[in-house]
This record gives sequence, structure tokens and C-alpha cells, in this order.
Amino acid sequence: MATWRQAVELAMTEKEIETLTALSRSRTEPASRVSRAAMLLAYRENPSFFAVGRRLGVHHQTVQRCVERAVAYGAVAALDDRPRPGKEPVITPEAKAWLVSLACDKAKEHGYPHELWTTRLLARHAREHGPSAGHQCVANLVQGTVCKILGQEEIKPHKVRYYLERRDAEFEQKMAEVLCVYREVQILKKSAARSKKSGKRVAIVSYDEKPGIQAIATTAPDLPPVPGVYPAFARDFEYRRHGTLSLLAGIDLLTGKVHALVKDRHRSREFIEFLKLIDAAYPAGTAIKLILDNHSAHISKETRAWLDTQPAGRFEFTFTPKHGSWLNLIEGFFSKFARSVLRHIRVTSKHELKERIMAGIDDVNRYPVIHTWSYKLAEAA
Repeated sequence: MATWRQAVELAMTEKEIETLTALSRSRTEPASRVSRAAMLLAYRENPSFFAVGRRLGVHHQTVQRCVERAVAYGAVAALDDRPRPGKEPVITPEAKAWLVSLACDKAKEHGYPHELWTTRLLARHAREHGPSAGHQCVANLVQGTVCKILGQEEIKPHKVRYYLERRDAEFEQKMAEVLCVYREVQILKKSAARSKKSGKRVAIVSYDEKPGIQAIATTAPDLPPVPGVYPAFARDFEYRRHGTLSLLAGIDLLTGKVHALVKDRHRSREFIEFLKLIDAAYPAGTAIKLILDNHSAHISKETRAWLDTQPAGRFEFTFTPKHGSWLNLIEGFFSKFARSVLRHIRVTSKHELKERIMAGIDDVNRYPVIHTWSYKLAEAA
């Protein structure tokens, strides 16, 4: 004879109730966990399997099993499925370890023309060489299983993550020298703001080159957007090359003005031409300090010979460390200029590209922005 189901007493802590409430409202949790959290909360309000099942649209036995698991294992633990016995794994732990160690080598080290493994190639290699290595269980290994094994160990042998080896033994010292210049800029700005005087005796310029700016022409006219039909400009995939140009630019860190030249190349003679440009831009008594990288044109015999002809103290160079060009503020200007002026640019000749670049520089100088360096500036002496 069937008996009435007895209500099960379910005790939950405030923390468990708070956790279940959050889970029952989640949009990212698995549906089974959200449903079980709602069952337990509803049962706490009305301890009736039938009533909760009718309210949530599930069978009353489903509610009963969920509540009984919560009593036995805890409210939060009851949200997950119980572990099932499943099938015994075919691939042994030793075979998995062998496969992972194999994935940590390069494919070329095992006689393949490939530089790195692909999962398909790794599975094929395991099938061919696994049995002879004592792992018969991988004789029928498939690509999907390889992906699962590597995923468990978080190994991605088909990818390369790049890093930069620090090769300058004096990196910290040279970085400190650059930061000291930025510190000087900060002091000069504050003193100028207090005294309201013009005619500073020091100019500090952050300089670099941006080579390889391509003069690319379209082979067909661009098609403009059409409201409600084409949201963006349409451009023919084909293009015509007219060569490249180099932008030599320096930004005055005290005024924001950009000094620039556009040349076909960026050798010593072009660098000297830029030095002559900024030499003419400042009064004779002004000390011009440049922050620049270690390009050969900056330290060549030709450049040093020209500097020797200048008055003592007129030019002073501060070099960024090797692989430390990010310390140069002009890099941020180049990035912004490339995104705002050079992005998607199309011209009919190198001459037009030069004119467009210089027009962009003129536009920047019309509304100059004084750049400020803050990274580790407090540590500068």
C-alpha cells in the first residue's frame, strides 16, 4: 500500500541562501544548476514536492531527489551532478605524459619539415611511434583526443608567444637618464607656470623616425556610404604602389609643437637636415636636448662631424636603451598620427603623400598637445 511522502526538513545557512539566490538569477551558469537552485529556494518557502514541481514546471520526483541530495551533501553541492562510474580510460597516464612531453618539443626536432606541431600531425606521429615507445594504447589515437589531453595540461604547441630578451646591460641606467630629462621637463613646466615668462633657454625634443610609409593608390574610385544600404566606404581590393617615405619628427615637450621632415630615406644626411631644421627654430642661446634611439644615423661619423661644428652646449643627446624605444614620447605621437591621418590613406603619388603628411603635421601644430610622461617619474633623481 502506497504511503504519503513525508516532507524533508532542509536546513540552509544564510550564506547558502545568498549563494542559491545569486545562482537562480544567473544568465551564465548551466541551466541545471540554475533550476536546482530555484527548486531548493522554492522548497524552503513551501516544503512540498508537488507544490514546487507544479510551480517550476518539473516532476515532483525531480524536486525530491534534489532536496534529498541537499540534505545529504549540502545545498550548494546538490546543484552538481553526482559522479558516474563511466568507462575505464583507454589511454594510460604514462602514454599521456609521453604525448605531452612530445608536444613540448618542436616538430622539426623529430624529422618533420614543420616548425611546430599541429594536433593532426601530433596524432599521426603518436599512432606511428607510440607502440614502439611502449604505448600500444595510442595506436588508434585521433586528433580530438589529442586536443583533450593537451587542453587538460594547458599546452598549445601550435602557438608562439613572443617575448623580448633584454640585451642592454645598462638598461636601468639609461632609462634613469631618460627619466631625468622628463623630470626636467616637469620642473620647467612648473616654473614657467609660476613666473609666466616666455623665452626659455632650454628646448627638449623627443625625436624618432617613422619609415616605410606606403604611397598606395586605388585602382578604382571609392564608393561612398549610402544611408540604409551601405554603411561604410567600399574600396577595390587591388591597389598600386608608388614607393615609401620616411617621416622624421620631433615633438617639443614644453610647447607641443612638432618639427617634421618627410624624406625618401632616413640616413645621416637626412638626420642632419632635421638637426638644421630645429637649429633654425630656436634662438642661438637655447640648449636643444634631444631624446632619441640608437639608430646608426644618430651616432655616425657624418653626424658627429656636423655636431662638432656647432657651438658648445647647443645640442645634447640622451639615448634610450636598446629595445627601450617605448621610453620615447614621440612613439605615442606616431601611433596617434598613424591612426588619425595615415590610416586607410590613398594617394596618386609620393609627392601627394608628402603633402598630406605635412598637412597633417600643420593641423597638429594648429592645436598642439603638450605630452606628459608619468611612468616611474617619481623615481627619477
